[in-house]
Amino acid sequence: MNLSTLRSPKAANSNKKRVGRGMGSGIGKTSGRGHKGQRSRSGSRMMRGFEGGQMPLHRRLPKRGFNNIFRVEYAVVNLDRIAELKVKEVTPEVLLKAGIVKKASELIKVLGTGELKSAVTVHGHKFSKSAAEKITKAGGKVTVIGGQVGGEAKAPAEKATK
Repeated sequence: MNLSTLRSPKAANSNKKRVGRGMGSGIGKTSGRGHKGQRSRSGSRMMRGFEGGQMPLHRRLPKRGFNNIFRVEYAVVNLDRIAELKVKEVTPEVLLKAGIVKKASELIKVLGTGELKSAVTVHGHKFSKSAAEKITKAGGKVTVIGGQVGGEAKAPAEKATK
């Protein structure tokens, strides 16, 4: 394929259909709308999904499930991914640069899958109990960002003080 063999698509050069321009045009008189009826009138517009009075498909089908408008979505990060980073302090910015989190605005929840060999300070919005335990056991520190966001699991040392 080269520049000399390039061609535009078949319909690319065709003119816009000009309706109502006389009987010789092929689309004159009724302009392709037929005789009488709702759709033949000017300014006619039916709602999306209108099926001529028949119950529309979107109303015939049953509704399923429930969408909670108050649901809080978290980006899940496991300890094994944090261990791969080999940094002393893990923040949302570090996770974003590493490609573990897609957006800087995402809330981060740290889960306890995997093991930590070195002490790491982890900043997250929410921690599972096992993740908090493993981080503190390895000599690291758990730091919750933004106070209470939906009842996070505190580090075990903090729970003992209550």
